[in-house]
Amino acid sequence: MEDVRVRFGKALRKRRHKLGVSQEEFADLCGLDRTYVGGIERGERNLALVNIEKLARALKISLSDLFRSV
Repeated sequence: MEDVRVRFGKALRKRRHKLGVSQEEFADLCGLDRTYVGGIERGERNLALVNIEKLARALKISLSDLFRSV
């Protein structure tokens, strides 16, 4: 089974693409650095809950919906 960080990153990228924004635009919406968001999408980052909430808000979905897609 894939690492949860990799699964989360893939789900995040899929949601971002569905929103139709670039990684840089998405990072701006989240208030996070683009390279940090890239690391998340590649499964290289172990996120804090505060940042997960920022990601969900930028995607305009609930935390539970974001986790359901993992």
